[in-house]
Amino acid sequence: MRWKGIHHVEFSVLEYEKSVRFFDAMFGWLGYKSFWTLDIGYRSTYYMARLPFFHSYVGIQPASGGDRLDPEQQLPGIHHVALWARNRREIDDFHQGFLLPNGIEVSDPPAEYAVYTPGYYAVFFNDPYTGIHFELSHTPLIPSPSAYRRWIAALKEEWKKHPEWDQPPWKAAMRRLPPKPVK
Repeated sequence: MRWKGIHHVEFSVLEYEKSVRFFDAMFGWLGYKSFWTLDIGYRSTYYMARLPFFHSYVGIQPASGGDRLDPEQQLPGIHHVALWARNRREIDDFHQGFLLPNGIEVSDPPAEYAVYTPGYYAVFFNDPYTGIHFELSHTPLIPSPSAYRRWIAALKEEWKKHPEWDQPPWKAAMRRLPPKPVK
């Protein structure tokens, strides 16, 4: 089983220098480290949670043009990027201590999303220059019994809305992927 997910994601951003300042402030607040290409071959700035222990990271590079994104339009491309939070408190503190004081557009304030998975808690916001939609989210490693009960209750409510489902949503949602071909 694969234990690491995405290696990295890189975005082309509008107003590169202003975007770097925003991303520096955001990722700095969250405790990330940063490095850049020194303009060797190309220009990019990167943000990584576990530098120097190489893991997934986010990069930005200057866009050659284009318009600010509008996540509400749900046009083709990445809809949003979810960053891991240590816990709910970090999400609340980030909302109160970074997003609101900096006038960052918050599309959904901190809340539990019981229908997603037990204990799921997140805030959603938009990058002010390019419009990249971000989520800072926490999923507990071991959810509390009450979070598990809220999750089951939320899924049962959804199930009532879908008489076409012939099994509970926690089973109906699971999909089997084709395996790697055996040679």
